[in-house]
Amino acid sequence: MTRQCSQRADSQANPARRRVLAYAGMLSVSGLAACSPTTPSFQSVDLTGAAYARDFRLKDHFGNQRSLADFQGKVSVVFFGYTQCPDVCPTSMTKMAEVKRLLGKDAARLQVLFITVDPERDTQELLQTYMQNFDPDFLALRPDPDALPTLAKEFKVYYKKVDGRTATSYTMDHTAGKYLFDIHGQIRLFAGYAMEASAIAADIQALLKSD
Repeated sequence: MTRQCSQRADSQANPARRRVLAYAGMLSVSGLAACSPTTPSFQSVDLTGAAYARDFRLKDHFGNQRSLADFQGKVSVVFFGYTQCPDVCPTSMTKMAEVKRLLGKDAARLQVLFITVDPERDTQELLQTYMQNFDPDFLALRPDPDALPTLAKEFKVYYKKVDGRTATSYTMDHTAGKYLFDIHGQIRLFAGYAMEASAIAADIQALLKSD
């Protein structure tokens, strides 16, 4: 008789015990979710943690020495091009001007950086004039010709001179995408040439919110 009563008590207690354990488990999972940072979703290629494109020291088109540390608090977008580029470069810069417009109140937290792969022809004065065609806050950076190969290797950027009919009429093949750096100067994303301005703007806003 005693054993039967004990079995009935266990039978009644077990469902209640299971409910308590299940509830405790839900609380535990919920607590872990609350403590875990939300991983942002990007449309660009996620490069978070990449061990390249770490920094530069280049003069801008005003003659000031610049590095990524100068743009702390902003998302920096780095594009490699040249002023005599017939299509890719002006299209990319025009797109970045549209990105800035789409950012609205966050526009002040964007810094566009244009690094020339043609420093032999792209003088400081020419770069300054070129940037005025797109946005007065965009900066052009000019590496010394001897330093360009090392810089391109650090950023995993391709460039190659293509001879023209004369010694000065050459063109430059080059990587057409853009690197996006977060507000701490860390490389985070690569936006391909074909990405729409709205997609780039959305990724920039996601970076701003995640930091």
